[in-house]
Amino acid sequence: MKIVDIRTGEIGIPLARPFKTALRTVERVEDIVVRITAENGMVGYGEAPPTAVITGDTKGSILSAINEFIAPAILGADVLALDEVMERMDRSIKGNTSAKAAVDMALYDLWGKILGKPLYQLLGGYRREIETDITISVGPVAQMVADSLAALDEGYRILKIKVGKEGMADLPRIAAIREAVGPDIRLRVDANQGWNVPDSIRIISAMEDKGLCIDLVEQPVEAHDLTGMAKITQAVYTPILADESVFSPLDALEIIRRGAADLINIKLMKTGGIHQAIKICGIASLYGVECMMGCMLESKLAVSAAAHLTAAKGIITRADLDGPSLCSEDPFTGGPDYDGPVIRMNDLPGIGISAVPCDFT
Repeated sequence: MKIVDIRTGEIGIPLARPFKTALRTVERVEDIVVRITAENGMVGYGEAPPTAVITGDTKGSILSAINEFIAPAILGADVLALDEVMERMDRSIKGNTSAKAAVDMALYDLWGKILGKPLYQLLGGYRREIETDITISVGPVAQMVADSLAALDEGYRILKIKVGKEGMADLPRIAAIREAVGPDIRLRVDANQGWNVPDSIRIISAMEDKGLCIDLVEQPVEAHDLTGMAKITQAVYTPILADESVFSPLDALEIIRRGAADLINIKLMKTGGIHQAIKICGIASLYGVECMMGCMLESKLAVSAAAHLTAAKGIITRADLDGPSLCSEDPFTGGPDYDGPVIRMNDLPGIGISAVPCDFT
C-alpha cells in the first residue's frame, strides 16, 4: 500500500489557562499537523508542537524537515512495511525528533486504519483505560493550591506539580498542596531541570522528612548531568524520573547503566515517534525499569497516539497525558474517549482521529 501524498498544516488551540514551568510560559497550542495519504485513499494524521527549549524544534524547522527531507524520502514507500519506511525517514535527516514524531504517528495511524484495528491492539493491547495526572503550573502558593483543589473537583487524583524556579522555596509550595488535598492524592513533582544537585537532595530529603509522600520527582537537574542525577537517585528514597535526559533508546540504556534514575519518561516528541519509543519500552522491560508516558503541549491528536502506546505496553505504569485537558476546546473528530483523568480506548482503527480542521498544503 504505497504512500502517495504527504501534506502539512498548522493548528492553534487556546489553553484554558497559561501553562507555566521553570523553562517557559505558554498560553496557546500552536502545532504542526501532518496528513499522509495511501493509494487506497485512506489517510493518517500526526502532530508536532514546536518545543525549542526542550527538543530544539521550531515551526520552521519542523515544516522544513518534513517537506524538504522526510516526505521526499518516504513517498512511494509501502506503509505496511513500517520498518523500512522508518529507516528511510531516519536516514533522510539527523535529529528533528518532533518532525519525525509527527510523520511516525501519521504512519502508524494509517497502518492501523489499513489493517482495520485500533493501534493499541496491534502494538500489544495491554489495557483499555489509562488514568492521567494533570499539571499544576508553577506560581504563587495560593494559586497553586486553588488550582490543585479545582483539579480534584474535576475528578483528578494525581497531580503533577511544576516547580524548579526558586530552589528551597519550592518546598512550601509542595507542602501547602499536600495539606490542602489530603493524604490520598498522588503528588508528582517536576523541576524541569531547575534545581542543582545539593538543592535537589535537600528538597527531596525535606519532603521525605515531612512525610509528604511524593510519588516521584521528575528531572531535578540539567539533562546532561547524569552524574549529578545519579547522586540524587542514590541519596534519596523518592523515585527519580528521567525526562529531558532521555531522547533515544541509547539514552535510556545509559540512564539504566549508570543508575541515574529509577524511572524513564517517554515522550514521542523526544524519541521521534512510536517506533523508537517501542525500543525504549523493550529496554526498560529487559531491566525491569518502569516508564511514564508523557507529552509536550500537544493537542488530542498527538496525545491520542501516546495513549495508544501507553495502553499497549505494561511497562508503562504512569501517564502524564493531560494535553487535551489543558486545551480550551477539542476541534478533532474521533480518537480515544477523554473523561477528565480517564482515557478510554475504543474500537476506532488506527489512532482513531478521522478529521483534522486545518488547511493542508
